Amino acid sequence: MRRVSACCLTARVSKTNRKQEHPHPQRSEETMENPPTEIESGNEEITRMGSVAAGDENIILNPNFEDGLNNWSANGCKIVLHDSMADGKIVPQTGKVFAAATERTQTWNGIQQEITARVQRKLAYDVTAVVRIYGNNVTNATVQATLYVQAPGRRDQYIVISNVQATDKDWIQLKGKFLLNGSASKVVIYVEGPPPGTDILVNSFVVKHAGKTPPSPPPVIENPAYGVNIIANSEITDGTNGWFPLGNCNLSIATGSPRILPPMARESLGVHGPLSGRYIIVTNRTQTWMGPAQTITDKLKLFLTYQVSAWVRIGSGASGPQNVNVALGVDSQWVNGGQVEINDDKWHEIGGSFRIEKQPSKVIAYVQGPAPGVDLMLAGLQIFPVDRVSRFKHLTRLTDKIRKRDVTLKFSGAGSSSLVGTSLRVRQTQNSFPIGSCISRTNIDNEDFVDFFVKHFNWAVFGNELKWYWTEPQQGNFNYKDADDLLAFCQSHNIEARGHCIFWEVESAVQSWIKSLNKNDLMTAVQNRLTGLLTRYKGKFMHYDVNNEMMHGSFYQDRLGKDIRANMFKTAHQLDPSATLFVNDYHVEDGCDPRACPEKYIAHILDLQEQGAPVAGIGVQGHIDNPVGPIVSSSLDELAILGLPIWFTELDVSSNNEYIRGEDLEVMLREAFAHPAVDGIMFWGFWELFMSRDNSCLVNAEGDINEAGKRLLSVKQEWLTNSHGHINEQGQFQFRGFHGTYEVEVGSGSKKVTKTFVVDKDDSPLVLSIDL
Repeated sequence: MRRVSACCLTARVSKTNRKQEHPHPQRSEETMENPPTEIESGNEEITRMGSVAAGDENIILNPNFEDGLNNWSANGCKIVLHDSMADGKIVPQTGKVFAAATERTQTWNGIQQEITARVQRKLAYDVTAVVRIYGNNVTNATVQATLYVQAPGRRDQYIVISNVQATDKDWIQLKGKFLLNGSASKVVIYVEGPPPGTDILVNSFVVKHAGKTPPSPPPVIENPAYGVNIIANSEITDGTNGWFPLGNCNLSIATGSPRILPPMARESLGVHGPLSGRYIIVTNRTQTWMGPAQTITDKLKLFLTYQVSAWVRIGSGASGPQNVNVALGVDSQWVNGGQVEINDDKWHEIGGSFRIEKQPSKVIAYVQGPAPGVDLMLAGLQIFPVDRVSRFKHLTRLTDKIRKRDVTLKFSGAGSSSLVGTSLRVRQTQNSFPIGSCISRTNIDNEDFVDFFVKHFNWAVFGNELKWYWTEPQQGNFNYKDADDLLAFCQSHNIEARGHCIFWEVESAVQSWIKSLNKNDLMTAVQNRLTGLLTRYKGKFMHYDVNNEMMHGSFYQDRLGKDIRANMFKTAHQLDPSATLFVNDYHVEDGCDPRACPEKYIAHILDLQEQGAPVAGIGVQGHIDNPVGPIVSSSLDELAILGLPIWFTELDVSSNNEYIRGEDLEVMLREAFAHPAVDGIMFWGFWELFMSRDNSCLVNAEGDINEAGKRLLSVKQEWLTNSHGHINEQGQFQFRGFHGTYEVEVGSGSKKVTKTFVVDKDDSPLVLSIDL
């Protein structure tokens, strides 16, 4: 599964169960008439130019082809008008005619219209086109709406608005949304996508200013029954009642399983009696999906987050490690409730979570995974709703211990003896804990975006602009201007920057010219990349993600040998000793991907260090669904053993409901802030249409802060200390406050004096002298 990269998307990218950044699709050499070889697929945004007011009018001229092909043109092909095709089998869905882009020789060929004079920057537009395909024996293909933008002094941009799987049988709606950040000299919207030789048919095309969508109401959950297991006969004390075999496997009962709850469940449920020690053993398994199951449809409540916990074990006969998975069949959809990899005959904890947001007709919980013929054992399966508010109270107490410090202000100066009893007010202006976000070059052309960003974040990371496929899309063709612009922006606002990323180990993220190199030339290119990037930006980036997602890819290691990874770190450190060098990967914290579980991530880091790699930071990306505190916290506890700073480097959460999205976000913020090993949080974007996941934004496209964004601001406000009182007889004032920058106002009216001071991170009490 693929995730189009970065905070910088204008396209709506469908949410998947995993996170993977994805670079630009290949394009042919020509630009709009000739697009460049490597294109920014929706990773860049755009533009404006327009005198037309935002309203309900369609900015597409001749949208139904009633005026023939006026205002339309062909993009590298031919366009013709039809009232029917295929011996009358294809007729317009509406109106009398439709257009066909024919004689296409490239995937990007299609029909287009220039909209420069009618589109306005900083306005969101809905796009709806009615399309289908025809010819060349292709029965279904992706049809895509794309925006081409020329901006003064910038390279051309191609923005994926949206795409749809079209067929040769029926008309289908292609729907999407876009927004232009800055000014443009030319804006063209066009349709592309199917293989060469296949016609694209367009019946109508509408681009209108997007109306504001009201937020979903906060969900009302009656009697949530937090901590109550919805699995019947979980401890197998009543035979196999409540259970059934999924598939033609056999269920029987045995004894000897662990008698305590798994640790992550124990942290959520607290005191719990011993388990029965009885378990289900599944034999005669002829498919990986076969295992014990229960129907739980009527026991689930919408919008509740459920924690999943169990003990699992596998029988003998397995060749190599086996994945075991607690899964949910929600109607026809598979939902991951947690996975673990097993390579021995011991009992293993499995932990995960899920949430259902639309009413299903049937939900089955089942355990699956080992290869056919391998027996599966299950004990103490628990599925229960988690009490997030109770957890938040616990985290607040932890936060108070690790993120605050006792402070004594000692006042001195002329007439200081008369200060006793004088009123004062202490106000924290900024918490020093790093909270940042991904930004892209065109974001900073939008004044509203900039205003929110500089007000609420103190760190930045560039979504694409530092990646190799961006800075050198073709060999020797360098583009550092976008990164230079972003770095200058950060410096002008005193915002620190992370360098993401020097290399990216996942093959789909590697540009084609790199893939074509032989071993010696690839080694030279890697060295040149290191030297060029780290020499240019020496001392400018506080962190570097050296080789992104090594748990999920091995492009460089496969071609250059195991040593290359450690050598990347060593060389980067030699070139810029001031930068902290990070590993960076996803699904480390959520229990749903055995490839990147904390144990494997730790082994990976230790292996690099044993080879001499100066790994100095752990990046946990944090693209997470329905987070459960104890699962996240358990992962952080394990990683903390290494003694390295941990950062959430690409945090985002996703829910259709803004209130639930805000709740998920609060879970992650509080878990991170309450954990002593976590040194910073970076969001993977916050502005609608510039996120990599649907339903994850905190600010809507035109600048309205949604309920999830309000939750972020509320939590950040809570992490600022304000205090007031009077100077005591010792000439002092004492308080306990968060680390960061403060102002103290002493006295009132014309005699009021204001001073600033900083509370640094330390365990010992701080005594500060304030000279008035």
